Amino acid sequence: MPGRGGGADDRSGLTAAGNDAAQLVIDYAKQETVGPIQALGRFVGWGAVGSMALSVGLVLLLLALLRFLQGETDAFHGNLSWVPYLIVAVVAVLIMGLAGWRVYQGAARRHGPPPTKGSPS
Repeated sequence: MPGRGGGADDRSGLTAAGNDAAQLVIDYAKQETVGPIQALGRFVGWGAVGSMALSVGLVLLLLALLRFLQGETDAFHGNLSWVPYLIVAVVAVLIMGLAGWRVYQGAARRHGPPPTKGSPS
């Protein structure tokens, strides 16, 4: 009887609906995984480029400070020729400490302070 359901047309409609559902799940999974991974890749890539540029710039500034202390000042000659190197090393350690402090402070502000030994997690 042509008016009754349950024929081949119903199965093909069900198969099409199943294929649509499967494609919807695949598209959703791609949207929720590939998109954020690409965004993370861009973030890490630009962060690496920025870190390299900042590192090269700071090394050049430290070398400029060393050349300034060696060439333009008359205080560090003879037995005191090591003092400009010490000054530049101290400045470099201060810059590293400042960078580490800012990284730690930024993480603490976003995520809260780290748990202490005696406190429950």
